[in-house]
Amino acid sequence: MARLGDICKILDNKRIPITATNRKAGPYPYYGANGVQDYVDNYIFDDELVLLAEDGGNFGSKDKPIAYRVSGKCWVNNHAHVLKPKEGIDVDYLCYSLMFYDVTGLVNGATRQKLTQADMRKMEIPLPPLDEQRHIAAVLDKVSDLIAKRRQQLDKLDFLIKSRFVEMFGECKTNPKNWGICNLEEIAQVGSSKRVFVEELKESGIPFYRGTEIGALAEGKSIDPELFITEEHYQKLCLATGKPQIGDLLMPSICPDGRIWAVNSESPFYFKDGRVLWVHDINKDFNFIFLLYTLKDRIMTDYASIASGTTFAELKIFSLKQCKIFNVPVELQNQFAAFVEETEKTKTTISRSLDKLETLKKTLMQEYFG
Repeated sequence: MARLGDICKILDNKRIPITATNRKAGPYPYYGANGVQDYVDNYIFDDELVLLAEDGGNFGSKDKPIAYRVSGKCWVNNHAHVLKPKEGIDVDYLCYSLMFYDVTGLVNGATRQKLTQADMRKMEIPLPPLDEQRHIAAVLDKVSDLIAKRRQQLDKLDFLIKSRFVEMFGECKTNPKNWGICNLEEIAQVGSSKRVFVEELKESGIPFYRGTEIGALAEGKSIDPELFITEEHYQKLCLATGKPQIGDLLMPSICPDGRIWAVNSESPFYFKDGRVLWVHDINKDFNFIFLLYTLKDRIMTDYASIASGTTFAELKIFSLKQCKIFNVPVELQNQFAAFVEETEKTKTTISRSLDKLETLKKTLMQEYFG
């Protein structure tokens, strides 16, 4: 094991923060704790470096790294430590070893956690010979490249669906095909759930989803529920409000990226009131897949006018009820839904491959770095 303070040159003293109002636009990336913040007209580094979050980083995250590679001309603010590996240390290996480093006990601060330079210097990583470091980095690079390609494939398929929607129906905001329009509340029930109090949550039972879980499901991810309610409580709630059915739409109240989950399982679950919005009992003349992509388009292109709130723009039930929906012949809706379903089959295959690659990478990271 080797300490960072012994195997890296720490270049923190060369960092210079620039306030947003004082930055001049240019071609050089301006980096912070978690990546590019802006582009500026000058640079202070021109090297192969690793940036490690000092404060405001993704400390404790299993998915978002706390370190990343930079190469060439750039500017770095004072929220990221700047590390230049010494001779005998591969820069890519160094980066991988730090990406998901467990900084428990090293960071401090209740509101905004900080990894001081003194504590950062104490961090230890395995240090095999240079040739082995390069081999490990090359293996992880290959897996990372495959993961990136799978994600690009999924993005392209999402774009294909969106393009097909616009081709068939036009953009919701401008309605170039002059479809008739109705409010969402005219064709479906729009609401949320009955409140579940913190003291009613259990460690096992019927899964209880928050906006976080609903957003993940909307992205096609598998989730491990963290909160539950009892079977008895679930039955009482269902009697009071009903329960989500296949084809119902659920969305986090904060979702500018249009993460809407079309319920696709009969497995029982309940969800958090207010933080998850529920579109159900959809009129038979409207296909739920058409409705899902209509709402995605509305939300992603016109979120500012639909959502409200001073701290976080949040969807409210009353505004969602007023969301404008094209009154399109159901035959056309069904054609679009069939196209989506075929595309989703391809996405499912790619997603499975992506899941396997991500699991492989985590296994390799654990094997190499512990």
